[in-house]
Amino acid sequence: MAIIAPSLLAADFGVLADAVSEVAGDADWLHIDVMDAHFVPNLTVGPPVVASLRRHTGMFFDCHLMMSDPGPYLEAFKQAGAGGCTVHVEVGRTGELLAQMRDLGLQAGLAANPDTPYEAVAPYLDKIDLLLLMTVFPGFGGQSFMGEVMGKVRMARQAIDERALPVHLEVDGGIDEDTGAVAAEAGADVFVAGTAIFGDDHPAEASRRLRKAVAGPRTA
Repeated sequence: MAIIAPSLLAADFGVLADAVSEVAGDADWLHIDVMDAHFVPNLTVGPPVVASLRRHTGMFFDCHLMMSDPGPYLEAFKQAGAGGCTVHVEVGRTGELLAQMRDLGLQAGLAANPDTPYEAVAPYLDKIDLLLLMTVFPGFGGQSFMGEVMGKVRMARQAIDERALPVHLEVDGGIDEDTGAVAAEAGADVFVAGTAIFGDDHPAEASRRLRKAVAGPRTA
């Protein structure tokens, strides 16, 4: 089953709770982009915003930590209501961070940038719940989908299936009905969409359209 995860980054930050309530009945997860202005050249939200939103929805919070040093903040995100956190393999200390998330009871996610080879994440497949393969370079919303990442998605899907691992395969960046279908065919099962959902006049309908687009037969 495809999981639709609207990205909070594209929502109206003046009425976040209202924006989330618009998609809550039609989406599965809420993707929360956390940027530290160091690992990526942008600054967004932290645990206080996550905690505030938790009071308004029971949605699963999929927190993508684009941070150079996420370790000291993992417990705060857990306490704020995160269901899962995803750290980048590029920041290092990967095994330590994944173990810390496990100890906290968080879904453990690992992300890789478009130019990071599959081999960098392959050793951790049996230690994670989610693998996020970025289809843009992280930092800003509204970027164009990088189709060349689909080769890496296919490699990951093949490895996950061959080993029967309970790992979600997520894509994030430029995802809409057309690119989502491409990613689904490559093997993705979690689709993060910001502009395509929150940039639409009717976010709930946009979520439903995306779900329909990615629900076709998957061919790796």
